[in-house]
Amino acid sequence: MEWRKFNGGKIEIPLLDAVENTLIREQEGGYRLKVCIGSDSQVHGDFIEFATVIVFLREKRGGFMFITNDRSFKKMTLKERMITEVGKSIEVAYALCDLLDLYHVELEVHADINTDPHFKSNTALKEAMGYILGMGFVFKAKPDAFASSCCADKMV
Repeated sequence: MEWRKFNGGKIEIPLLDAVENTLIREQEGGYRLKVCIGSDSQVHGDFIEFATVIVFLREKRGGFMFITNDRSFKKMTLKERMITEVGKSIEVAYALCDLLDLYHVELEVHADINTDPHFKSNTALKEAMGYILGMGFVFKAKPDAFASSCCADKMV
C-alpha cells in the first residue's frame, strides 16, 4: 500500500515508522492524540475505488490524516463492499494497535454504515460491528464515524 499525507506528499518510509515518528513528534509537541481509522468506497463503472484513512486527532487542536487508495475490479454487492471497507480498516488497525498501545494512544475503527434501518448500508451493521468488536477495537458507525463517512469519503 502506498500512503500519502493530505497535501499529497508521499510517505516514503514504512507505515509503522511513519506513524511512530508522528506519535513521537506530536507528543513531544504536547499534544494528546486519538487515532481513528476508516474506509469508504465508490463504484466507478467496472471498478470499485477504496480509500482508507488514519486520522490523527489532537485533543482540542484539530487533526491530520494519512491516506491510501486502491481499486478492485471484482463485482460486489453493497453488503460485501461494506464488509470489505471494514476489513481494510481492521487490517490497518491491527498493524498499528501495538504501537498505539505503546504510546498510550486511543484507537477507534469507524464504519461507513448507517445505524438507521431505512438506509441500505444498514444490512451490514451487525456483521461490521461484530467484526470490529470481535477484534477488540472500539466501533463507531454513522453519524459518529467521521473517519469513514467524511474523511475517507472525500478521498474516493
